[in-house]
Amino acid sequence: MQLGNLLANVPDQLPNELFEDIIVTPNIRVERILSDGHSTPEGEWYDQNENEWVAVVQGQGVLEYEDGRTVTLNIGDYVNIPAHVKHRVKSTKQGSTTVWLAIFY
Repeated sequence: MQLGNLLANVPDQLPNELFEDIIVTPNIRVERILSDGHSTPEGEWYDQNENEWVAVVQGQGVLEYEDGRTVTLNIGDYVNIPAHVKHRVKSTKQGSTTVWLAIFY
């Protein structure tokens, strides 16, 4: 059994986004992502081979899709992003760590 807490061990300072694998199997990967005012560099897009279900546990994040749509995720909000749908993190709340839970399948 593996026991943990998504809100534990959050660093006081995050010069870069922090990506931490929680569970990795051949069919699924669960990841905690910590952001503090971070965004994907302008012009860069995630184009993943896997579907991604992502939720905001704490904070706020704004996702942008290549077609110009944006989605704002607040605490408890989630979105399912199909494989190869180009997207990026447009912004995360500055001065308050955003905790994401991402499941890749």
